[in-house]
Amino acid sequence: MQVSRSLFDDVMVPNYAPSKIIPVKGKGARVWDQDGKEFIDFAGGIAVNCLGHCHPALVTALKDQADKLWHLSNVMTNEPALLLAKALVDATFAEKVYFANSGAEANEAALKLARRFAKDKYGEQKNQIIAFKQGFHGRTFFTVTVGGQPAYSDGFGPKPEAIVHGEFNNLDSVKALINANTCAVMVEPVQGEGGVMPATAEFIKGVRELCDAHNALLIFDEVQTGVGRTGELYAYMGYGVTPDILTTAKALGGGFPIGAMLTTTDIAKHLVVGTHGSTYGGNPLACAVALAAVNTVNTPAVLAGVKAKAQLFKDGLDKINEKYHVFSEVRGAGLLIGAVLSSDYAGKARDFMLAAADQGLMALVAGTSVVRFAPSLVISDADITEGLARFERAVAQIVKA
Repeated sequence: MQVSRSLFDDVMVPNYAPSKIIPVKGKGARVWDQDGKEFIDFAGGIAVNCLGHCHPALVTALKDQADKLWHLSNVMTNEPALLLAKALVDATFAEKVYFANSGAEANEAALKLARRFAKDKYGEQKNQIIAFKQGFHGRTFFTVTVGGQPAYSDGFGPKPEAIVHGEFNNLDSVKALINANTCAVMVEPVQGEGGVMPATAEFIKGVRELCDAHNALLIFDEVQTGVGRTGELYAYMGYGVTPDILTTAKALGGGFPIGAMLTTTDIAKHLVVGTHGSTYGGNPLACAVALAAVNTVNTPAVLAGVKAKAQLFKDGLDKINEKYHVFSEVRGAGLLIGAVLSSDYAGKARDFMLAAADQGLMALVAGTSVVRFAPSLVISDADITEGLARFERAVAQIVKA
């Protein structure tokens, strides 16, 4: 049958409003739609396609595993899951790994673990979770309530309790909230959906110290910043601050759905048999692809390349801004970049995203006033240059409208 955008309206729940473009093929940083129009991908599936589209290492891993074993459930373990867990343990602070299917599920596991750990060690009263305004941690009811954007959590009835929100990058606001009943503080090293806002080193260090002083766990949500996005395998490595629990997803599978929670042996032991689980968590197909993604990204050449490419992006955006004066700031970390619109264009991020698509460029927004870029970590310099040229044409289109 003929597949068109109108079919979405006929058969899909209307919680998304996708563009009229239907991509059908991708290779590297290029994507083609049903009509054969080519796009350069600066969106990366929202920081997911860390190696672009159809990277040979990921395709090979998927095809090889597809001929072996697809699914078992966690009644049994499997080789790809154990190999991926070993790779993550070897490369990070973690000693234990739990697998899920998404960032939201990884965060749900982290929050449940934090509460169970605190209950077991200190009692039922130690259940408060501190998170941050404009934060985002997923769409389950627990995680969306911990996320600091009420527009996403309002309207679904009573919310989970004992969750409070401080001001991101404001340590005094955390000091005012944290107490003996705080079991965990959850923070993104860079707020992604909240406007591509990096945490300051002083803030992250201060939160770590407050957690230590109040016997609270520090949870890093690295769903968007993890697996090389910032130029480190995980962003905590660049801050020199180690969390107690870390969550990772998005780029972990390079486009194949997978999430993971990483923690220490002492904390992990509180999730005993039967306390949590996931039918698909640790799926052999997902873990085989994720292992290929981690091994490909976690090399000095790729990680150093992220920082060099990030500078190329920033220089290009600065040059565009010198001509058109549409941004008040370009910020971010590595290849998670936010171009903050100036007051004259505030609220028009979506207009820039749509204009970019008209010019053959896939971009993102982060709120209403930030244009977000999260391309492949191995995108070529030539594709960056061409993509920025297309974005400049989109900016000119907006400015002259």
